Amino acid sequence: MKNSFLLLLLTSIIFSCSSEKKKTYAEEIEQFQYEMNVSFSDKNTSPLKEEDLKAFKKLAFFPTDSLYKIVAQFERTPDEIPFEMQTSTDRLPMYVQYGIATFTIDGKELSLRVYQEQESVLEPDYDAHLFIPFNDLTNGNKTYDAGRYIDLKIPSGNTIEIDFNKAYNPYCAYNDKWSCPIPPRENDLDVKIKAGVLAFSAH
Repeated sequence: MKNSFLLLLLTSIIFSCSSEKKKTYAEEIEQFQYEMNVSFSDKNTSPLKEEDLKAFKKLAFFPTDSLYKIVAQFERTPDEIPFEMQTSTDRLPMYVQYGIATFTIDGKELSLRVYQEQESVLEPDYDAHLFIPFNDLTNGNKTYDAGRYIDLKIPSGNTIEIDFNKAYNPYCAYNDKWSCPIPPRENDLDVKIKAGVLAFSAH
């Protein structure tokens, strides 16, 4: 009886621990948003102007919607030539198109160019990092008028996960002292992406 009780208790603890470790998708996005808010609240990491930081409480987001977590077909484009990506300043960082992601939203087949910054390839912590700057039909209304970004990892196969619920604003949306890549026209989406961070309102 004693052994049975101990076994039952141990099983309960293991199940409880495994349940705690496995987050739901909503919790994953909630954590993502929490970490963004923590970063924005810290004067050492925040892109906000000093006066905006003093009044900052939290960023605004669209409601989490799993329909905007996309598994796209991914075609690598290994022969692309590196180019200077336009930014909000005269800075011209070097990027290369790493591949093209194709997917469907609202019945429309869409594609996004996926880029890799050439400088980041040299850094061990960022050598697998990919980048999507994009525009959509919410720009200038619900979202920042100069587009938003998504960070990705190099996939192992011929699909890639694009989670628009993790779309974030360029730092230029908060402070014009920053230099931010401008999404190329090829990444203009003819749909409303009602996911991710909303336009910033300081007051």
